[in-house]
Amino acid sequence: MSKATQGNTVRVHYKGTLDDGTVFDSSEGIDPIEFTLGEGIVIPGFEQAVLGMSPGESKTIKIPSAEAYGEHRSDLVVKVPRAALPEGVEVGMRLEAGEPGNSFEVVVTEIAADSATLDANHPLAGQDLTFDLTLVEIVG
Repeated sequence: MSKATQGNTVRVHYKGTLDDGTVFDSSEGIDPIEFTLGEGIVIPGFEQAVLGMSPGESKTIKIPSAEAYGEHRSDLVVKVPRAALPEGVEVGMRLEAGEPGNSFEVVVTEIAADSATLDANHPLAGQDLTFDLTLVEIVG
């Protein structure tokens, strides 16, 4: 039976959960994710877990934050003048920051009378992730 190796395009069903059991992403009810091993399309720990799997094989893996979305970085949390934000902005909202062609997403984490705090970390930064994986097929 063939095993997934670097350069193979694979199709994988997955369910990702946090330490408290919250499901943050899943391919349940949709097509499996398809990617080529070695291209860096998925997080490093996910890709490493698929390497060596055979079609039909399932496993559960825990990926430390360093091999997922990295540690939460305080240098990516900034305070900006409240006036720099659009009207109606609330805590938890996602905004696009930067300039056209070079933008990134931030989350509003705090709003004060004259300032707001924006976090440009990935929402899953600093969290260990658990994935239930099933290699559906090796496409090529």
